[in-house]
Amino acid sequence: MHFDIITVTGLVAGTFYLASHYMRRMVPLRALSLCSNVLFIIYAVFHLEFDWAKLAVLPEFLLNTILLPVNARRLLEILRLTKEIEQVTEKSPVSEWLLPHMHMHKHKAGHVLFHEGDEADEIYYVGSGTLRLEGVGVTIGPDNLIGEIALFSPDKKRTLTIVCETDCELYMMTDEQIYQLYYQNPKLGFYFMRLVVARLLADVQRHKAAAQVA
Repeated sequence: MHFDIITVTGLVAGTFYLASHYMRRMVPLRALSLCSNVLFIIYAVFHLEFDWAKLAVLPEFLLNTILLPVNARRLLEILRLTKEIEQVTEKSPVSEWLLPHMHMHKHKAGHVLFHEGDEADEIYYVGSGTLRLEGVGVTIGPDNLIGEIALFSPDKKRTLTIVCETDCELYMMTDEQIYQLYYQNPKLGFYFMRLVVARLLADVQRHKAAAQVA
């Protein structure tokens, strides 16, 4: 095989493409995919000596031309999201960084959000309205996350029944979305860890107060 600059370009493009499949982090995966798209396009153009008629029907050229803007856009989105997550602290308002990735649902008063023992595969952010935690005499108002403890528990089961005490606007995110965000930036995991610990400590204090009253 004659190795000229064009052949080397094609081989490097293939190497980047294969390497992207072994990346567990989204940023390097998209970056390698983007580089392979660019190099494959360059390879095709020079290999066919700028014969646009042939390039227009060459599957490899068309595929990489389509994937190039897709990968570029996804990489920019991931970098923006990573920057947002890096600024997260335990005092960061959820609405500033997590809410844009959630979906809003409206529920009427009396709607049961989930029952104790249900499988947990979603978390919720209370945009408006009030939720009632059945059996514990606690309500949850706007600007609060709910459902995160069960999501990270070993059996992923809801520990309480939660009912909409008033009409509510709730923003929902699935566990799969959370895992995707985590793989893009593991710092998100520390935020949820702090959140879960704070919620558990609050539960402990509530039980102690109830025991003292009794």
